[in-house]
Amino acid sequence: MIETRADAGDPVAMFHLGNHYSYGLYGLEKDMTRAIELFERAAEIGGSSRGGRFCKTQLGVFEHNAGNYDIALQHYMIAAKMGHQGSLNKIKNMFVNGHASKADYAEALRGHHSAAEEMRSPDREEALALLERTN
Repeated sequence: MIETRADAGDPVAMFHLGNHYSYGLYGLEKDMTRAIELFERAAEIGGSSRGGRFCKTQLGVFEHNAGNYDIALQHYMIAAKMGHQGSLNKIKNMFVNGHASKADYAEALRGHHSAAEEMRSPDREEALALLERTN
């Protein structure tokens, strides 16, 4: 079913199928080439709310693990500017470890903050306040 949805162009299904291929889950053989193809395609068509930022982060992880820090930073930067907190954290870690500049981290912070402001709404604020009260 997930393959059918991915073939139909669903970026969230592509993200999940890419994860299945990258780790060899659910009876699939580990296939990093196929996983990267799915993440790249999903990131191109996904947009921030449809899996694009998660795919960009995952692509950044692959590049980071391969030692391609400049390319990883580019993927993380795009995802952070789409509001992905995990990517912002990865850029911070890259800065701390000397793989990103202070200017890179500052740019990511500004972009992340801007995305967060765009997503603000009274309904979202009310839901967050309710969550805080219940925890």
